[in-house]
Amino acid sequence: MELTPEVKLLYTTLLNKLYEFGKVISEEKKTSIHLKNRAAFAGVHPRKDYFFLNIVSSAPIKSPRILKQEQVSKSRFDNEVRVEKMEDINRELLVWLKKAYILMA
Repeated sequence: MELTPEVKLLYTTLLNKLYEFGKVISEEKKTSIHLKNRAAFAGVHPRKDYFFLNIVSSAPIKSPRILKQEQVSKSRFDNEVRVEKMEDINRELLVWLKKAYILMA
């Protein structure tokens, strides 16, 4: 999957932060990238100048940053966040991702 230089930099920055959690497998799909521990804990959906990040959780994440939520099973939710600048990859986002990483271990 071809990423624009702006999106590639954001994605690489995010991935480097995720590696601090432990083993992260990046699986490229046709239009997205799945980030996995044992199972997928997040999905990256690239656009030209940004990407949407879907984060798995056991309950809805309550934050104005969450653009869309979907209950995908009895105890799993997808929470969509837009990442368009380095400041978006902050402590709040990384806490959500760490919880998702542990949840899907």
